[in-house]
Amino acid sequence: MNDTNLKFSNSVIGLPLFFVLFLWIIYWLQIRFDFDFYQYGIYPRDFLGLRGVLFSPFIHENLEHLYNNSIPLLILLATIQFFYPKQTFGVICYGILLSGFITWVVGRTNFHIGASGLIYVLVSFIFFKGIQTRYYRLVALSLTVILLYGGMIWYVFPDVDQSISWEGHLAGLITGFVLTFFYRTPEYAKPIVYDWQRPDFDPTSDPFMKHFDENGNFINIPKEEEENLPDYFSSSHSVNYIVTRKLDSEDEI
Repeated sequence: MNDTNLKFSNSVIGLPLFFVLFLWIIYWLQIRFDFDFYQYGIYPRDFLGLRGVLFSPFIHENLEHLYNNSIPLLILLATIQFFYPKQTFGVICYGILLSGFITWVVGRTNFHIGASGLIYVLVSFIFFKGIQTRYYRLVALSLTVILLYGGMIWYVFPDVDQSISWEGHLAGLITGFVLTFFYRTPEYAKPIVYDWQRPDFDPTSDPFMKHFDENGNFINIPKEEEENLPDYFSSSHSVNYIVTRKLDSEDEI
């Protein structure tokens, strides 16, 4: 585990800018041509409302709604692309689908729109994944996310604000947590230096560990058992030695 996995690339800036710009273009088309995109939101427990699972994150009610989602998306998408580049697209795609489906199942009978569900997916994934890795930089990142967006937790409860889709927020929070178990981060795992660090290590078959009981006390192995231990200094290859005598100066005369 080292810091070489944390590499800056153009996608760290390009991905969030492209995603947010796409949201603003959709909103511009909506107000410019008076399109009614609301009907493409998630409408719970209605078969036609399932299309909102794909389209709802890109639809916003007004300019304030879009602006409030744009800033967190810029920060969180850049963060996940920098720290988890191999998992980014999977988290975004499956995060949208799974959180949208959960909203479709448990949501109120109304249209649910906006990218706030994806924001909760990203916050949840970054926080819980950092704790799971136990890598100090990612743990620090998890604490930073909580400091910045910890107040969002209140908006997963129904009585805080009935005008927002708390179901979508709750679905995003659950989805981000679930995805941490599907996306492994072996690049941040501690390197295996010793045999006892391996998951398949069997202490009962290790010659050194046999000298200790279950309480960690040193014990003497009976001679017959000790003779059965592998001899690390034996060899099946024959060794030939050549002995030479070094003559003194007097012997040479």
